[in-house]
Amino acid sequence: MNIVFFFLPQVSEKLPDLKQRGKLPHVQDVVKEASWPTNASNAWNRPRCGVPDYPAHKEVRHRGRHRQRRFVLYGGRLEKTDLTYRIVRFPWQIGEEKVRRVFREALKIWSDVTPLTFTEVQGEKADIRIDFTRYWHGDNLPFDGPGGILAHAFFPKTHRQGDIHFDYDESWTLGNHMGTDLLQVAAHEFGHVLGLQHSREPGAVMSAYYSFSYPLRLSEDDKRGIQYLYGARSETRLLLFQPDACQTGFDAVSVIRGELFFFRSGYVWRIRDGRLEAGYPALASRHWRGIPDDIDAAFEDESGNIWFFQGESYWVFDAEMQIKGPESIRSLGLSVSGIQAALRWGHDSNFNTYFFKSGGYWRFSPRDRRVESVYPRSMQDWSGIPEDVDATFRDVYGYAHFIRGRQYWKFDPVGRNSLEGYPRYIGVDFFGCRNA
Repeated sequence: MNIVFFFLPQVSEKLPDLKQRGKLPHVQDVVKEASWPTNASNAWNRPRCGVPDYPAHKEVRHRGRHRQRRFVLYGGRLEKTDLTYRIVRFPWQIGEEKVRRVFREALKIWSDVTPLTFTEVQGEKADIRIDFTRYWHGDNLPFDGPGGILAHAFFPKTHRQGDIHFDYDESWTLGNHMGTDLLQVAAHEFGHVLGLQHSREPGAVMSAYYSFSYPLRLSEDDKRGIQYLYGARSETRLLLFQPDACQTGFDAVSVIRGELFFFRSGYVWRIRDGRLEAGYPALASRHWRGIPDDIDAAFEDESGNIWFFQGESYWVFDAEMQIKGPESIRSLGLSVSGIQAALRWGHDSNFNTYFFKSGGYWRFSPRDRRVESVYPRSMQDWSGIPEDVDATFRDVYGYAHFIRGRQYWKFDPVGRNSLEGYPRYIGVDFFGCRNA
């Protein structure tokens, strides 16, 4: 049994009232699970997607020669590249966290080759709205229960721009042929929401003829189509706007998997065994897709998860996979609008992490996801350390390092005071800069 798309041959047969009023039909994907005779000669027996194949075939001039593109555009694109999405309701067959991971993976195939970014939001307005719903649901495109229509999506520049609907009654699965694979369908639907119609390339994600394929990858035709709309993902800003480690301060610093990471303005430097790794600085999003450019703080908890903070929000990653966020930092018990630095330090098995801001600090339990008290303690407890710090980290010997601007202080865990001879310059001690 194959999971396939089914084609509606004439739009007017299904939506005569809209056609008569001169409006574009609401374009949707129609996915059907069916078993078809292998000897069928009629092309209409081949299942396809129901999105109408318009506009007409076009030619584009490419390097002086006529070249017919196989991908097809709806005619519009979203006006921005930093997009938010919200999941309104979830399918009953799959846990919510797994569904979130599926959508992140489906979106990642598009963001990996374009400047597009996607951030999940909850309880607020979003550019892309994902819902699992049943039968009549308000858009004149009713679902039909198990089988038949599985999902539909709306293009840019339409009155329901950004909406994606999945049939709640379908048998949604992950990575198998026992039902309808959510990842395959979601990736296809996101392509439509971004402005792509069907590719004429067999096997493409945007092909009308659906195939179950793992790992999920864009074809060259998918890639050309999405880049035609939004451009290619470029690393040129590395060359144009890359901060100089010898001449800059840092937003956050953290030891992650035994290596030292310095963050600044969307870039990261990676130091292993006291040496800067080749290829760095690099865009931090190369490792952690979805984190904001200007993070305020970062730390790795005892289970190996990496926490990032910016303003009112925080994110949690397992290695390079996002598992939480953005979430409000107020859900952690903090009463402030943001933190400046985070440090995992000390021997308390519960409250073993510290948040710092504006002359105060809080003890925090990553396991319980709560601060010990909403009221901060005084930075006077950290003898010799300035009240305002930009970043902190703990080295392999147990010393805490506090960074402000281009300088840092080293804090003795035994004497509980800053060591003599500090502050020193970060660039000189960590990046081999000849002078400060």
